[in-house]
Amino acid sequence: MTPIGDRKAQLLTRLSDLRDRLVKIETELDSHTTQDWDDLATEREEDEVLEGMGLSGQQEIRQIEAALHRIETGEYGFCAKCGAAIGEERLDVLPQTPFCRDCAK
Repeated sequence: MTPIGDRKAQLLTRLSDLRDRLVKIETELDSHTTQDWDDLATEREEDEVLEGMGLSGQQEIRQIEAALHRIETGEYGFCAKCGAAIGEERLDVLPQTPFCRDCAK
């Protein structure tokens, strides 16, 4: 069984990594200076991918922040839907999950 302090450290590390990545994405999105139409089209396609990554990162940040809140309130490791304990194996893979395997389906 993984100690709650280790889970919290894992979540905080991932949160820091995600925030760093979002800063890099924002910097990249703001860095375009080309005036060539072909280059602009290519950059726009790349921007769409970066924006998708940014949205995904923001969603994961919200999930991690919610998990950290559950740790602070003593609700971490229990399903937000049914109240059952979330399996260690599931928390190993998705430490920010608020749902047990059955309720996540």
